[in-house]
Amino acid sequence: MTRTTHLLTLTTLALACLGAQTSALATGLATCDSGPKSGWQPSAKLEEQLKGQGWQVRRIKEDGGCYEVYGLDDKGNRVEAYFHPVTLAPVPTKR
Repeated sequence: MTRTTHLLTLTTLALACLGAQTSALATGLATCDSGPKSGWQPSAKLEEQLKGQGWQVRRIKEDGGCYEVYGLDDKGNRVEAYFHPVTLAPVPTKR
């Protein structure tokens, strides 16, 4: 293997690893500058808030420093929504 081919292979491998790592961390639909988790409100509080608004919450997970919620909204529409973990305010998404 020539030096150029070897460098190209290493570069390609490094970029592939970087891309895989980044995609595992967040979907990129929303990001929150949420600070340390010690300042976050519990996801149970968000679930309670949404249920009080008529939502059916199926799952809450962390994504991009936000809470990502899967469920049905008050109109019965299937939703994937993001909320700031400190304020519990909705976060706009990039679709």
